[in-house]
Amino acid sequence: MNCDVCKQNQATVFLTQIVDGKMQKVNLCESCSREKGVTDPTGFALADLLLGLGAAQEIERSGATQKCGVCGFSQADFKKTGRLGCSHCYETFSEGLQSLIKGMHKGILHVGKKPSRLAKSLEREAQIKTLKRDLSKAVSEENYESAAELRDQIKQIEVET
Repeated sequence: MNCDVCKQNQATVFLTQIVDGKMQKVNLCESCSREKGVTDPTGFALADLLLGLGAAQEIERSGATQKCGVCGFSQADFKKTGRLGCSHCYETFSEGLQSLIKGMHKGILHVGKKPSRLAKSLEREAQIKTLKRDLSKAVSEENYESAAELRDQIKQIEVET
């Protein structure tokens, strides 16, 4: 099996990455793995794998020198460390990061998480608030049958809590 980078030498280093439930394999020869820092964990360029070897090499070839205006971090710094310098780097390097982040996570926006019990509690509170508003409207319109039904629904939800 030939190296995925140089396409000439026999591959001796095999890396496997699972993205979106799909396995991706990268096969490297001894010299390419040394060049990428794969054999030395301290020098391993994580961004090479995250971006894909081809994308990282394209950055090198193009000589891209885009830098963050706030911290001065460059694409080369990101490639070397696999980290960004500050929160503004996400905007500066957004073009390349969106596909990278989308491949690693479910989406590109952070929506946060809520414990399931809290989510249910908030949903119940919103439902009760809506029913109370409807109850108030029904009483003001003197629609007492509807008001009684709404009152009973509110009591039922409060009992379930």
